[in-house]
Amino acid sequence: MDVETLVNVFIIAVFPLFVASLVLYVVRLIKGPTIPDMILAVDCISYDLSLFMALLAIYFRSSFLIVGAISLALWAYALDLYAAKWMEGRELGE
Repeated sequence: MDVETLVNVFIIAVFPLFVASLVLYVVRLIKGPTIPDMILAVDCISYDLSLFMALLAIYFRSSFLIVGAISLALWAYALDLYAAKWMEGRELGE
C-alpha cells in the first residue's frame, strides 16, 4: 500500500470527525461564555484546518498547500501571543 492510498483512506475516515469537531468549535466560538473559550475555539479551528491542508497537500502533491498550512498555523500562534498579552494587561489593570 503506497502513501497516497493511506492518505486517501485516512482522509475519508477522518473527514466526518473533522466536520463534527468543526461544528462543535464554531458553536463554542459563538456561544463561548468567556473570551479565553472563544480564543481556544479559534485556535482549534485554525490548527485543525492546518492539519487538513497538510493532508491534502500530501494527497495532491502540492507544496502550495503546505505553505498555506504553515502560514495559518503561524497566524494562530500570533493570535495566541496577542491574546495572552492582552489578557495579561487586562489582569494587571493596564
